[in-house]
Amino acid sequence: MDTMQNEEYFKGRGAQINTHNKFFKNKYVCEHIEGLDEPFLENTATQIIESYPKQIISESDSPDLRFMRSINPYQGCEHGCIYCYARNAHEYWGYSAGLDFERKIIVKRNCATLLEKEFNAKGYVPSTIMLSGNTDCYQPLERKLKLTRSLLYVFLKYKHPVSIISKNNLILRDLDILTELAKWKLVHVAVTINSLNEELRQKMEPRTVTAAGRLNVIKKLTDAGIPVMLMCAPIVPGLNSDEMPALIEQAAKHGATAASFTIVRLNGAIGEIFKDWVHKAYPDRAEKILHGIAACHGGNLNDSQFGRRIRGEGQLADSLHQLFKLSVSRFMGENKLTELRSDLFVPTKGKQLGLF
Repeated sequence: MDTMQNEEYFKGRGAQINTHNKFFKNKYVCEHIEGLDEPFLENTATQIIESYPKQIISESDSPDLRFMRSINPYQGCEHGCIYCYARNAHEYWGYSAGLDFERKIIVKRNCATLLEKEFNAKGYVPSTIMLSGNTDCYQPLERKLKLTRSLLYVFLKYKHPVSIISKNNLILRDLDILTELAKWKLVHVAVTINSLNEELRQKMEPRTVTAAGRLNVIKKLTDAGIPVMLMCAPIVPGLNSDEMPALIEQAAKHGATAASFTIVRLNGAIGEIFKDWVHKAYPDRAEKILHGIAACHGGNLNDSQFGRRIRGEGQLADSLHQLFKLSVSRFMGENKLTELRSDLFVPTKGKQLGLF
């Protein structure tokens, strides 16, 4: 039976442990609980940590990513997705990739100002920027801080192309700006859904919107003329790998015209976090799931080889790609998004935002 019976299970969180930061020589632990007069407590509330970087656009030279430039107004993510590859980046900030990633959120308050500055830099050449390449730009804190909305104002002001990836229905708050961007062919949205199984979602992505809610996002965006693709990611063999046809069918019925998928990989601290989680969440099939992941990555849970790290390889990976291809062909046809325009960009240094 798939149950979470561990009394120490952190409800509403994905990670169940704080893994050791590999950059630290020492760590703070409780080794002899019987010697304590009081429980070993830690702050479980979400903390906001201010950051003021000098630039906001990140460049990537990875040959297997479809975007080369991205902006992440937030580092860390309250969604708590257990598999998230962005967890490892939290260690560079001095935190754990485990529970810290979900509880300590770094925010870049000056992101819109920095974006304007970079757009007005001499010799700037426009090309599509991804929001966000790392953590979700519409995670819960965005409702209060509105950093992503401030960035969208700048993209519209400068008529600069932007592609968004999210799994939160908060994106519908910004339909006014997104609709204007779409009129100029300046925006795509990728909505991430990897399961229609609500029980699985609650365990694997504890603070995210339901699959039904995300399908509604696809419908409302497409009804507003905004091109949408399904991001079926990540696929975890033995957990959600059998759901691809249904996911693609439902996304197509709600208006998505394209789809993509990736196979999960567990690099760095994520391997320890995921193994701890899967043995608590699905103890009866944990080893089968882990073996399935390894079968797609040369026998390892982690994989840094370009191409294979996202696509996987081997018999199991090949069968998943075939299933995806057949499903897209059946339910979507072309699997194509409208090409975004970059020829409309005009630096507007000195002008005011005042669009709405």
